[in-house]
Amino acid sequence: MLDTKTGYLNEDGEEDSPYLLVRAAVSNKDDPSLPTLTFRFWLISIPFTVFVSVFNQIFSFRTLSIGISGIIIQLITLPIGRALHRWLPDRRVGLGPFGFSLNPGPFNAKEHALIVMCVGAGTGVAYAVYIITIKHIFYKEYTPILGSILLTVTTQCVGYGLAGVFYRFLVRSSAMIWPSTLVSVTLLRTFHEADEGRALGRTSRMRFFLLVTLASALYYFLPGYLMTMLSTVSVLCIAMPNNVLANRLGSYTKGMGLLSFSLDWNAMANPLMTPFWAIANTFAGFVLMAWIVWPVGYFSNVWNALDYPFYGARLYTDKAEPYPTLKLLNPDLSLNEERYAQVGAPRMSFMFAATYGVDFAVLSSVFMYVVLHHGSEILQYYRDARTIGDDIHARLMERYPTVPHAWYLGVLAVSTALAIFTCEYYGTGLPWWGVLLALLIAALFLLPVGIITAVANSAPALNVISEFVIGFILPGQPIANVTFKTYCTIGMDQALTFLADFKLGHYMKIPPRHMFIAQLTGTLVAGVCNVLAAYWMFNSMPDLCKSEAWYCRGTHVFFSASVIWGVIGPNRMFGSEGYYSVLMWFFLVGLLLPIPFWLLSRRYPTSWVKYISVPVILSSGGGSPPSYSGVYPMYMLMGVVFQFYLFRYRQKWWSRYNYVLSAGLDAGVAITSFIIFFALTRNNIELDWWGNQPDCPLLENTL
Repeated sequence: MLDTKTGYLNEDGEEDSPYLLVRAAVSNKDDPSLPTLTFRFWLISIPFTVFVSVFNQIFSFRTLSIGISGIIIQLITLPIGRALHRWLPDRRVGLGPFGFSLNPGPFNAKEHALIVMCVGAGTGVAYAVYIITIKHIFYKEYTPILGSILLTVTTQCVGYGLAGVFYRFLVRSSAMIWPSTLVSVTLLRTFHEADEGRALGRTSRMRFFLLVTLASALYYFLPGYLMTMLSTVSVLCIAMPNNVLANRLGSYTKGMGLLSFSLDWNAMANPLMTPFWAIANTFAGFVLMAWIVWPVGYFSNVWNALDYPFYGARLYTDKAEPYPTLKLLNPDLSLNEERYAQVGAPRMSFMFAATYGVDFAVLSSVFMYVVLHHGSEILQYYRDARTIGDDIHARLMERYPTVPHAWYLGVLAVSTALAIFTCEYYGTGLPWWGVLLALLIAALFLLPVGIITAVANSAPALNVISEFVIGFILPGQPIANVTFKTYCTIGMDQALTFLADFKLGHYMKIPPRHMFIAQLTGTLVAGVCNVLAAYWMFNSMPDLCKSEAWYCRGTHVFFSASVIWGVIGPNRMFGSEGYYSVLMWFFLVGLLLPIPFWLLSRRYPTSWVKYISVPVILSSGGGSPPSYSGVYPMYMLMGVVFQFYLFRYRQKWWSRYNYVLSAGLDAGVAITSFIIFFALTRNNIELDWWGNQPDCPLLENTL
């Protein structure tokens, strides 16, 4: 690895990033005169944040969800920004020290990126809405809308204070690449910069992007509407439709995914923005779990696995009947011990139970991996925080005022205070100290998980460890359990989101204070809109989360987790009283697994062993449900083509077009998804034929 203290000179003799992935996407120059937090920013970002957050919340309930991605936001806001530049008067509005120009010049890349950050807060549906949904639909308990808004907004905002603490380590350092941001940087530069390649006779990146977008949009009518089976092609199910074993082995969505594949870009998890070593680790984890552990455990009848479905997240009694959760609850949603004694603890499919074991191992492996591979580096950061990790991009950002720590701490303090009030006043069952404990756990995990996310584009979640901790402390309290989980998990996740946006702004050279304002504004607006949209769905669709088209897969998994960890409690499931107590050993397994691979990498520092990442391997193995097995083989195949072969042997093409190709494919899918929904799906215009049958209909949908 190159020494980032001495800088790196590119082929033109200019100082640049020492990492090829960054050099391929990010400019090593900056124009500080470009305006960012403009009147146009507010005029575009607020309405779009409202629309995107409402749309994505509504359609997140669909079985096959539709969402507006960051790519489509960039596409739509580009012509609007340029139109406002032409139409708005060149006039300054005087408001004392807060005066501003209505039209401060051409619509530029920095301004565009800031709009994407603000509106992007609405692309991810607020996790707290899951709490509101399971209370309304499964637990039959109504929460006042103000309480739901406070719950959602506070869970979304507590992570900002945590993000400020680790800004220098996770953003400023050149080693923290954040691969997910590079596609956005490439697309923004494609839109706003002159393409020097056209003078050399190459296809311009903008022309390439438009051609890919057009081709992707036209093609997506096939898997998106005309022949949906192209999204989940399960060869064994097609060849032997009445053979249960073949269906379990080959189902893309309900089995092991053997010989299954997809011809739908939307189902491939976008491998074009993930380093190949991370893709290979992810696929190795999938093979280990889905093709070895799951079938061996299932067909060996471990935990009476043959009595339950092969794949799924539902809960059952020991007689393989649906678990009667609601019948075990008192009116205050606490566990009725007498009824529970009659029914007993729930049972899971072997796959679902094994996934929990892997999740335990992920958490302990993260800490060990980071200590072994980055421990000395982190200590050095603390010793020399002013210089470590600085490259050309960090030095260019020094001209802009940083965000004061008081801003971060202020948001954290206000959010925490409101969170405590919400939990106490609106009857979640989570006491004030539970909120503080959740935030403490999020803070402890943020640095190690942040390093893995910034390097490998893979983020282990805290949902299991948070459920585990509060389940032991407050057993028999499902709403308290999921509330604690949400503050803990989203406290860290929102911090990571904020840090990723800061890295995008770091690459685009946007003033940090403007980024903070844009991201926080988008989060507040989106959180309120998520809640309002969810309540509208509750009132307008009585069969929400119960019909085939609006099944709410994520909500069902969330509800099952609330039963396992909240109603029953981890001790009765995984502890000394538990049917699955052996899974507790996976904490120790995860702690020890990184050690031999680290020793091998020290013994053979130039071999491929140094690329083995135990947390990434285990994270992929714990991704199902709700992830589908068939995703991973195509993910690996695309990774071999683009992130290995083209990256190594066609490096000039890869540097010029890889991220543009990724953006174009995403944009085409998004455009056609809109057309299909508004023109066809919304009007109940459907095609009922063999090409649109569900994947492996012989198997029950047990998600």
